[in-house]
Amino acid sequence: MRDNTAERKKPPARVRIAPDAKILVGREEAAQLLSISVRGIDYLLANRRLPFRKLGGRILIPVAELRKYAHSDHPERIVA
Repeated sequence: MRDNTAERKKPPARVRIAPDAKILVGREEAAQLLSISVRGIDYLLANRRLPFRKLGGRILIPVAELRKYAHSDHPERIVA
């Protein structure tokens, strides 16, 4: 009999990257960075106020664009 423990491989460990070092983030993390809800992020994406990239089924938002959005003035409400 063969030892099955040798055949079982551990999944690769997830690499933790600081938010400052990331280039793209998902909707949930973008919402946390801007201190708004995921629904607010969805609104900004739907109205093209934030650019995004689609990789497979994921929507990723450039951190540089989040910073740019955070430093600009926004007189309108995000979600009515």
